[in-house]
Amino acid sequence: MHSDSLHFLPRPRDVRFGHGIVDLDLAGTVVIPDGLDARFSRAVARWTEALARETGRRPRVAAGISDRQAPWLRLILTGGDLPSQGYRLQIASDGAILEAPDAIGLFQGLQTLLQLLRQTGPRVPELTIGDHPDFPNRGYMIDVSRCKVPRMATLYALVDRLAEWKINQLQLYIEHTFAFSGHEVVWGEASPFTAEEILALDAYCHDRYIELVPNLNSFGHLERWLRHPEYYPLAESPGGFIDPWNKKRPFGSTLKPNDASLAFLDALYREYLPNFSSRNVNIGCDETWELGQGWSRPLVEEKGTARVYLDFLLKIHRLAESHGRRVQFWGDIVLKQPELVRELPRSITGMIWGYEADHPYEDNCRAFQEAGIPFYVVPGTSSWKTLTGRTDNALAAIQSAAINGLRFGAQGLLVTEWGDAGHHQFPAIGLPGIAWAAAVAWCVDSNRDLPLAAALDIHRFGSPDAGLAVPLLDLGRVHRLTGKTFPQSTLFHQLLFTPGPDLGETLEGVSPEALRTCLEKLDEIESALKAAYPRCGDGPLLLREIALNLRMARHGIRRGLAHLSSGTPEWRPLHRDLREITGTFEALWLARARPGGLHESSGYLRAITAEYRDALIAEDPPEEPGL
Repeated sequence: MHSDSLHFLPRPRDVRFGHGIVDLDLAGTVVIPDGLDARFSRAVARWTEALARETGRRPRVAAGISDRQAPWLRLILTGGDLPSQGYRLQIASDGAILEAPDAIGLFQGLQTLLQLLRQTGPRVPELTIGDHPDFPNRGYMIDVSRCKVPRMATLYALVDRLAEWKINQLQLYIEHTFAFSGHEVVWGEASPFTAEEILALDAYCHDRYIELVPNLNSFGHLERWLRHPEYYPLAESPGGFIDPWNKKRPFGSTLKPNDASLAFLDALYREYLPNFSSRNVNIGCDETWELGQGWSRPLVEEKGTARVYLDFLLKIHRLAESHGRRVQFWGDIVLKQPELVRELPRSITGMIWGYEADHPYEDNCRAFQEAGIPFYVVPGTSSWKTLTGRTDNALAAIQSAAINGLRFGAQGLLVTEWGDAGHHQFPAIGLPGIAWAAAVAWCVDSNRDLPLAAALDIHRFGSPDAGLAVPLLDLGRVHRLTGKTFPQSTLFHQLLFTPGPDLGETLEGVSPEALRTCLEKLDEIESALKAAYPRCGDGPLLLREIALNLRMARHGIRRGLAHLSSGTPEWRPLHRDLREITGTFEALWLARARPGGLHESSGYLRAITAEYRDALIAEDPPEEPGL
């Protein structure tokens, strides 16, 4: 195999090939260092199982070397010049040697070796790989509060994938989807995580050198709590508020910045945080939209919104620290007045989020660096509210975050995947963003020109000829053909879910020709999907999920064309198509996620189906019964 045809995810920092080919005895012995803990031994055992699945040959594992049979792989703990998590892999005529200064470095090196052997089998080119990460913390956060709560099997499979891609932190974005005792009215229909499930997931992550960081929004975005009368006394504006888009929200979403709210949070922390072995916690605290519209109005008039926000943030910080945790928080509000960053304690970590390609990461990172406050950069997968993804925006935003984070000394990169407005995208839509973030968070320079499609086909879809990655990436580019962009969304999503009376504004500046061009491109991608043959275990499910998201985008386009037509729209085919889409959506949802939240999510589809039904009734009203 030629070196140019080998692909890694992420690509190592330095790969140097020799001139020969080595035949490794993959069923032979792997020698591990004496004295490593049981966690590493379990990791090596799982690695041998993975190798057996990939190559059909399972090595033996030993801590000692036999005089009669030389091992084909030796793992060595060494001080040397390697940083933590770094490793050096050498394959020569006498076998393979993997060196690292710590267990996690050996673990990361084993992932690279697995990816190599997945492609070569036992005949491996001579090579030397020297590798270590740019960012010590490389994370993925998934929204489990906007309708979709994953099944445990889904999360376990996700953790295995993240570990292979060298991501070492996971966060579950929690608003109300943990089964807090005595708060059943909040989570009763959400299929929440239990304490036992979090403990099990924490242990699963720990065994794979991933830190499960607790995440609990603690100031804003608490509408799932504050909509219930029992919690009105905690709300800044229990009767609702006007959001930044000048729309009336029926329920409060932000806590009063007072002692009662702190006592409420203290009780939640006491029950929630002990289920995690991590010493970090993400307290959220973003988008406290109505602060100053209700209870805190006199305070805001006296001190200003930013000051009231910061004062309460610092109280939450002290509370979380009293529970033995180091605090992460979303940095969007303090960055509106960067001078406030200097007032933050050095023990807090700012999470600088920005999801568009032109987000001012340079300015944001500089503000935290100059203030001496630790920070992460937090781009996103650009999958939510899109149906199809936004491939180029995701890649550009993530790379910008990585480049600027590295330049200004960020402690980590956390890529986020949200579920706004019903969480209608299936997991594959976010895969390009997750994979790209894993690559550039590990090493920006060596992954700038990573052939992402080839890497995904091999290391996610099971084969270099799976043929799924290219149509998936292309699907996330079709929206650009409309000529109209939306922040954190696509026209396809807007056309599918915007109420009929508002479609005119949504379609402003969009031509029928552009929409028909999109349909033609989607037809091409659909043909490519039908020809794809992923060989991963969930390959058939992936194809059905991607095909449905494509169909939903196509339906949105057809709905837009019906609105733009000069004649009477044909509502009946649209009505029938959307009913079929809804049924398929609900069935596919349950393959990976729990039932809680499904009715709410599919309700967005049923609302548009009802519009079609009403239009059909208006065209052909039933006859009134005779007297």
